[in-house]
Amino acid sequence: MNMTYEIGSDRPFDDVVGDVERLTAEKQFRVLHIHDVKATLEEKGFQRESLKIIEICNAKFAHEALGKHMGVSIFMPCKINVYTENGKTKIMAMRPIAIADFMPDADLNELAAGVDKIVTEIVDGAARG
Repeated sequence: MNMTYEIGSDRPFDDVVGDVERLTAEKQFRVLHIHDVKATLEEKGFQRESLKIIEICNAKFAHEALGKHMGVSIFMPCKINVYTENGKTKIMAMRPIAIADFMPDADLNELAAGVDKIVTEIVDGAARG
């Protein structure tokens, strides 16, 4: 199992970011924070292409996962990264299903698979628009 899910998009960076936010809400998740990595690095004099790290969470799933094993907290919240590389928009997310591989005794397979499906649907939907 790959730890990340990544796809490209022909859409503009800002449109993809906006759709990640919109689709997150539609899937009953919440955007907790958006880190504008490009802006942060530019403050320190470093130049790079656009990169935003979008932290998302669903309280019900988070509560259930934490009830199984507190170690899950190290992987929280779920992150969806939107960035440009050579002018092309890309979207990458950590696969929640991979958490179950890291914690095989925590009985996370079913829960992680469900969250994984939602995260990949958000990524796919934002890529298409």
